[in-house]
Amino acid sequence: MKLNSYEKKWILYDVGNSAYIMLATTILPLVFNALAEAGGISPSDYLAYWGYASSLVTLAVAFIGPIFGAIADRKDMKKKIFTLYVAIGIIGTFAFSIPLGWFYFLAVYVISKIGFTASLVFYDSMLTDVTTPDRMDKVSSHGFAWGYLGSCIPFIASLLILIPRERLGLSFQMASTIVFFINGIWWLLCTIPLYKTYRQIYYTEKKETSGTFKELMETFKEIKQSKKILLYLISYFFYIDGVYTIINMAVAYGSSLGLDSAGLLLALLVTQLVAFPCALLFSRLSDRFETGLLIKVCILAYFGITVFAIGLNTLFKFWILAVLVGMFQGSIQALSRSYFGKIIPPDKSAKYFGVYDIFGKGAAFLGTILVSLISQFTGNQSLGIAVLPVMFLIGLVLFRKSDKESVL
Repeated sequence: MKLNSYEKKWILYDVGNSAYIMLATTILPLVFNALAEAGGISPSDYLAYWGYASSLVTLAVAFIGPIFGAIADRKDMKKKIFTLYVAIGIIGTFAFSIPLGWFYFLAVYVISKIGFTASLVFYDSMLTDVTTPDRMDKVSSHGFAWGYLGSCIPFIASLLILIPRERLGLSFQMASTIVFFINGIWWLLCTIPLYKTYRQIYYTEKKETSGTFKELMETFKEIKQSKKILLYLISYFFYIDGVYTIINMAVAYGSSLGLDSAGLLLALLVTQLVAFPCALLFSRLSDRFETGLLIKVCILAYFGITVFAIGLNTLFKFWILAVLVGMFQGSIQALSRSYFGKIIPPDKSAKYFGVYDIFGKGAAFLGTILVSLISQFTGNQSLGIAVLPVMFLIGLVLFRKSDKESVL
């Protein structure tokens, strides 16, 4: 499929922001682990604190998304709010370089990730403006695919500085600072083309600011009246829980088990490289098979992945996990995004995607908090992972019911 200019620039933002999520899921947990150890924090508590921070982010964005989404659906507002949260995320990325201890580092992580995650609410809603419903599966899949591949560039650059830092004559602090700036600048540069050219096509008429909460309640009422959308969002809440929990806590989990940090980072690089062709493969499969069927396949695959993760205790098994996750991670996210984009009103996309984010990234609150609590109270990190397969089973059952309903 040949992409037009608007679609390419929309996809380029995925390339930029993916550098942050790669940083946040690989290098940041390791830096925090080092700071936590220096502060006398135990491995189980370290994993728990990281999970609590991730949960706080999802709660904040669950509140921000639909409220600002209602405002963003007004004419020319989407790009302004999008830009605000991108700025928060990028500035937060630079702020990691200030050496003020583990608590400060965790606070910056929360703020920067709120900026990153909130920006995706409005970025996702732009999909209805940059392409047509019949192209959404492919454009969404290309976004994730090129995001995974593109994020490898700043990540490899980061590894080339961080791993041989002693031979380069760099302290851990200085090497980390360079890494943070590489990723922040990459994110910024990949955002500029979308910022310059994006135009909001679908919007609702401007209303008074006091009506924002009223609009939000109206959105929830509309969703409640559509059985397909409601069931889909609830199913999405459950099955995406495992996906985001694995993304947020994979390296933290492996690090808490005492696995080699360099091996963990390289394994996650493999995840990105595997995810690129697999996301494009599922994009092609969407021409032959219904999107709903492909999502069911991905949910079943993730059920098996999380069962496998329960017994993870060696770096070799972590690498197997990394490859399996790469095969389905981008696909389930891309297909879920495009599936939702096709069943909602396009002129209300920001509001609906704001709610989507509550059920989506907000779902990671449940997964990370359960993993954190069980790990901390039992002292056994593997037991915390055991809750995730249940989430996928519930999500699959509800998705099957949703997929049978017709769009209003």
